[in-house]
Amino acid sequence: MSSKKLSRPCLVCWVVVFLFCTQSVHSQLEVGFYRSSCKLAEFIVKSAVRDGFNKDRGVAAGIVRMHFHDCFVRGCESSVLLDSTPSNKAEKDSPANNPSLRGFEVIDNAKARLETECKGIVSCADILAFAARDSIEITGGFGYDVPAGRRDGTVSLASEVLTNLPPPTFNVDQLTQNFANKGFSQEEMVTLSGGHTIGRSHCSSFSNRLYNFNGTTSQDPTLDATYATSLKQTCPQGSTDLSLVVPMNPGSPATTDAGYYIDILANRGLFTSDQTLLTNAATATQVNINARNSILWRRKFAAAMQKMGKLDVLTGNAGEIRVDCRVINS
Repeated sequence: MSSKKLSRPCLVCWVVVFLFCTQSVHSQLEVGFYRSSCKLAEFIVKSAVRDGFNKDRGVAAGIVRMHFHDCFVRGCESSVLLDSTPSNKAEKDSPANNPSLRGFEVIDNAKARLETECKGIVSCADILAFAARDSIEITGGFGYDVPAGRRDGTVSLASEVLTNLPPPTFNVDQLTQNFANKGFSQEEMVTLSGGHTIGRSHCSSFSNRLYNFNGTTSQDPTLDATYATSLKQTCPQGSTDLSLVVPMNPGSPATTDAGYYIDILANRGLFTSDQTLLTNAATATQVNINARNSILWRRKFAAAMQKMGKLDVLTGNAGEIRVDCRVINS
């Protein structure tokens, strides 16, 4: 048989192999990934989240934020969980994460239980993704399927955090670009910003809006005056007390609802990056839609969180399955 006759079928074979390889990373992330290897994995994580929430209702918001901070730096590969070492300052010790990031003990608890149940099987990255979903659910948000199969990264650099996470001072154009860099639309950015409906903030993240806004005025004119007065009572000018915090959404700080958007419409968005959503016609429209329809927003939020959980994941033989979420395997 001539080589010319072999060329077409061989070409088809190589195309099939190429397509399989390019799709393999996505195919390895699947709902029910642990159904055979550790069938109780998601139940165990949910139980750990419930236990943590019963001790401290604010831990749910902490875990959702932790998942976001993990995925936006190096992807969803649990680098945010790694402790610093004498030779390396890790992500969790970046000013954006320390001292504000919380909930690590819940992840540790879930990992310890899983190592007892099915040693060396469930990654810390998947635990964090499951825990974030469970935290949204336990605070009244909509649950969603979490495709699993993530592997754990082995690098965590504090220096990479501030260049990837949007700070609370960003304007709407900067937010749009930051989220676009991660593959999210402007509407998805507005949707994910609604995660600020639960949790708390340290005074340092918004005190510039109270005392040192610009050369013309000390207080941000877009901030409701009564709300500003209340914030000043908790956050006195020049204070360096890191224990001072305020709820992100005072009306329902432990409930995943549309209160965040209602606050923005009342000029009670806590961060510059919250209130700025009214300065653009398209994002302002989304704020209004979400404020009027909490069910719609919760549905969109669940979909956006599911998408975020797939960001730059490690699968297959990449990375590792950590024994301890705080340290890489030796």
